[in-house]
Amino acid sequence: MKKIAAFLLTSIIIQSIDAQSFIQAYKDRADLVTQTQITSNLQEFSNLGVKTTGSQANTNALNWLKNKYLSYGYTANQMAEDPFSYGNAPNIKNSTNLVITKTGTVYPDQYVIICGHYDTIVGPGVSDNGSGTSILLEAARILKDVPTEYSIKFIHFSGEEQGLIGSTHYANTVAYQGSVRNLDIKLVLNIDQVGGKIGNLNNTITCERDTGGMSTNNAASNTATQELAACTGFYSPLQTSISYAYSSDYMPFEAKGYTITGLFEYIESGNQHTVNDTMANVDPVYVLNVGKAAVGALQHFAIAATTNNVMATQEAPQKSLEAIQIYPNPAKDMIMVELPQKIKQSSIEVSDMTGKIVMNVGNQTKINVSGLQNGVYMVTVKTDKGNISRKVIIEK
Repeated sequence: MKKIAAFLLTSIIIQSIDAQSFIQAYKDRADLVTQTQITSNLQEFSNLGVKTTGSQANTNALNWLKNKYLSYGYTANQMAEDPFSYGNAPNIKNSTNLVITKTGTVYPDQYVIICGHYDTIVGPGVSDNGSGTSILLEAARILKDVPTEYSIKFIHFSGEEQGLIGSTHYANTVAYQGSVRNLDIKLVLNIDQVGGKIGNLNNTITCERDTGGMSTNNAASNTATQELAACTGFYSPLQTSISYAYSSDYMPFEAKGYTITGLFEYIESGNQHTVNDTMANVDPVYVLNVGKAAVGALQHFAIAATTNNVMATQEAPQKSLEAIQIYPNPAKDMIMVELPQKIKQSSIEVSDMTGKIVMNVGNQTKINVSGLQNGVYMVTVKTDKGNISRKVIIEK
């Protein structure tokens, strides 16, 4: 993510915007971001390994993302791939941005973009930027059938770690074509490195505004960032701090004159771009809370429906997943998986806290873990209703 190690932060603030008010339906949907889904997304992202732009793991991550959206009910027509190349012969690398468009009901040709990069370097990048990737997926899942006045583009960029290559390509060739503005973009909301570090006091999120580059879009960015901070207060338990935008995938859009804002962890973990950016070091609860803030804010910016007519159908599968029991914990030789009658299990994966899969079993309810060493493991149960992951301690 960011190449600069330190940056200024203002004092923690509580924002109030006269034009904004709390909307219960937005809060209800923000609360549909669940720890189960976030943890499962983070673990699956980790399992994909080091997703260097142009690598096979990078392609595998792209395919994983596409399958996620299809499982949420998005169609192939709503998904677009934006391929790009970088480097010089004979070392040219190819990669792809993934764009999912949800069409607005009133302003179908005006877009709110929510974006984050899925490429990593050195380590699996669970915070930088599996955290942002996981939140985009949750926002797309929850808002899939929620009407919004403005269209939403969920964009997963690659090539960020090599210098914003994927987002620059999209801004220069899709958002703009030559000198012509091709997309009417209301706002770009970028989410990058919001995983925190386990053990830190992760109760604050940084909201980023445009303070440089083209001066003509600074005022609009400041307003949007104040609104983002207000939404964070409305729809999550997090406090907010205002800082400045730099060195992530919103910057190519800023250079084209678009309005940008973003979210970034307040206490920087320091694990980015290292082998320590793993599932064991990220704070999943922090990612959950940032996800709630993002879903609330995205509804505000895209103007989502204020009635909850779709809530029941979305809540039911999740409640069923939450009813899955994995015990005992701590375990010694056996782990039991107990499912509600309405859920059909397909497989179970057991991963260590580096993300390495150490067991992969079929449709079983009793798992022999006697061969595993003492430690903390992630047990992921894959079902026809979705996936659920739980941490289990093996202690002999």
